[in-house]
Amino acid sequence: MRTKIAGVGKFVPETVVTNFDLEKLMDTTDQWIRERTGIEERHWVKKGEETSSTMGAKAARIAIEQAGISPKDIDFIIFATLSPDYFFPGSGVILQRELGITDTEIPALDIRNQCSGFVYGLEVADQFIKTGKYKNILLVGAEYHSGGLDISTRGRGVSVLFGDGAGAVVLQPTEEEGKGILTTHIHSDGTNAEILSAKNPGMHGGYHDDDDSIYGYDDKDFSFVLLTEKMMDEGLIHPYMDGQAVFKTAVRKFPEVIIKALKTTGYTTEDVNLVIPHQANLRISQFVQKILKLRDDQMFNNIQKYGNTTAASIPIALADALGQGKIKSGDLVMLAAFGSGFTWGSALIRW
Repeated sequence: MRTKIAGVGKFVPETVVTNFDLEKLMDTTDQWIRERTGIEERHWVKKGEETSSTMGAKAARIAIEQAGISPKDIDFIIFATLSPDYFFPGSGVILQRELGITDTEIPALDIRNQCSGFVYGLEVADQFIKTGKYKNILLVGAEYHSGGLDISTRGRGVSVLFGDGAGAVVLQPTEEEGKGILTTHIHSDGTNAEILSAKNPGMHGGYHDDDDSIYGYDDKDFSFVLLTEKMMDEGLIHPYMDGQAVFKTAVRKFPEVIIKALKTTGYTTEDVNLVIPHQANLRISQFVQKILKLRDDQMFNNIQKYGNTTAASIPIALADALGQGKIKSGDLVMLAAFGSGFTWGSALIRW
């Protein structure tokens, strides 16, 4: 028994924000953004119109229809996001409500592995399918980044990178010889977890810092640590990234985990029809392509139009690749991701 992707769907907000639009909001240029990231535009949510859960539900309905089932046939939900609607409960149950299937009382699992969330979700789903536990698993990656970005010159190093959107797949068992997920590999190394992080609001209370005075905590024994005025005033609530350190690690781990999947299954890079990497930065993808000596037609990138949509980027790219006819039955498709944590992973699929 193997796991197949029976349906794929995507949704992105209507509003397109170009690099030229960002020039009006911060000290940056279209040329600067393109040269360093390859991004030309991204889709951003208008406040109050969408959330990660609502976008995930819209992508899910497309995937469910493509799989030839109804929402009530779904027996397990996996929701990957770094931008949940609420601190708690998780977005999985909100998605369930959006789909109108709360009466089925199926389980919903939330995954917080950021850019690697979708690949982590694939491995989890694959185990449940192979053991016969569930037969129609809905895996969603969805992100509402724009509402948490510092859209100013202070935050330009991060805010120009990210877009909003959602992607979803329906996973089912198959006994068709050689088809489906052939292997998955997931890894993590938390040594430098804060290199790419959004620490506040958070419940760390300054524990991981040598000097917790930077957060503006009071001196009471039992105090509110989630959010302080200093965090708000000094922009400590926004994401932080050491771009150079992330780049160096990503271009090492991407090829490693891809090669691991190939060695496990006995294939080579020449056998792969299409590699769909997490869309973090076009320069990272190009560097990985060069290391693995892949042809242009073997590498799929769409970050130019969506920016980095973290957990949503692989399923959105998968939907686009299918829509453009770049994947056909029998093709060998490699998915790979690297992100905050650090976490990374790969999945090799015979379509």
